Amino acid sequence: MRQTTAYFLGSYPRLHPAAALPRQGHVHHVFQIARMSIAALIVAAGRGSRAGGPQPKQWQALAGARVIDHTLAAFRALPQITEIVLVLHEDDMDQAEAFAAQGVTVTTGGAERAASVQRGLAAIRQAEKVLIHDAARPCVSAQIIAGVIDALDQYQAAAPGLPVTDALWQGNEGHVTGTQDRSALFAAQTPQGFDLVAIRAAHAAYDGQAADDVEVARAAGLTVAITQGSADNLKITRPEDFARAARILETRMDIRTGNGFDVHAFGPGDHVTLCGIDIPHTHGLVGHSDADVALHTVTDAIYGALARGDIGQHFPPSDPQWKGARSDIFLGHAAQLARDMGFTLTHVDCTLICETPKIGPYVEPMRAAMAEMLGIEIDRVSVKATTSERLGFTGRGEGIACMATATLVKT
Repeated sequence: MRQTTAYFLGSYPRLHPAAALPRQGHVHHVFQIARMSIAALIVAAGRGSRAGGPQPKQWQALAGARVIDHTLAAFRALPQITEIVLVLHEDDMDQAEAFAAQGVTVTTGGAERAASVQRGLAAIRQAEKVLIHDAARPCVSAQIIAGVIDALDQYQAAAPGLPVTDALWQGNEGHVTGTQDRSALFAAQTPQGFDLVAIRAAHAAYDGQAADDVEVARAAGLTVAITQGSADNLKITRPEDFARAARILETRMDIRTGNGFDVHAFGPGDHVTLCGIDIPHTHGLVGHSDADVALHTVTDAIYGALARGDIGQHFPPSDPQWKGARSDIFLGHAAQLARDMGFTLTHVDCTLICETPKIGPYVEPMRAAMAEMLGIEIDRVSVKATTSERLGFTGRGEGIACMATATLVKT
């Protein structure tokens, strides 16, 4: 039997009262009282060859992010989702650590979808209910998810469906051979919600392949409630579906851009720390923490995009616990805050302004380090440097300045 590996890294703690956020959004009333603990199980182990493209559909670009990023963001935005489990194909497990850094449990899938779901169910650490969702449905709305959650108050299983409204034909060799009554037919969608104990037992007892988890649940005798689906909750299957999904997402997308600026003076020392990388130099940087001016600036850019103040509000210099602290703590807090508010960090651009030290030789390690801290791909992180042409305090070699921009997307 193949070894299954699960990755999990706990999210950054909320380190300061300023991080506490009011719940926002037009479905606020649904989530005022947490009635149950709910895990979201995202199945992303398929290859999806019918969708075309150079890689499986869940990894392809869509409206400023990847398909899988939009899908995960939809569930992160809901306070009742207490745990997210992601099932990946074994060939995609190089992505596992990046997702684990975002607080997502990752496990490998099986040869068939049913096996992947069973492995995902086994990886859930603690929940009463589970929502099983296809990664290829990135346009799922908060209302659809909330409808399933509400139904689980009364039923052991619930799933969204769309009544079939088109006439249905039977056909053979390109010709209509008959018709099918559509009066009691629904098009099945996800997420499909279940009592966790019940669906684990149903999968363990099911023999053979099933069209979806509702079929498995019904075979075990569970009553499945039909909740309201949506035509926008499409499953990307063919190449043309990407354009339609992009149009749907762009109509409800919240795109935020934040800017950061910071300055640190040179002082005693034999190195500077920039983006978490120690660079030999004749001086160090002066600051209450480790004085990593690059990480401070990017942190402020993320807070700015969220309209949640600046680094000094979340980590006051007057608080002795932050004296000498590593700046990746601050950056991690800002990134987690963005995720808690339902945003995906899609891009960071950081420009260092100094005469010395020379930044060029260290740019790639700096990009890699910051990408790892943020849990995003390195090609979404830009680090570059310029001088001030010997003008001003940076031109006189008195310190380093930094500018940064961060882009966040909520769907």
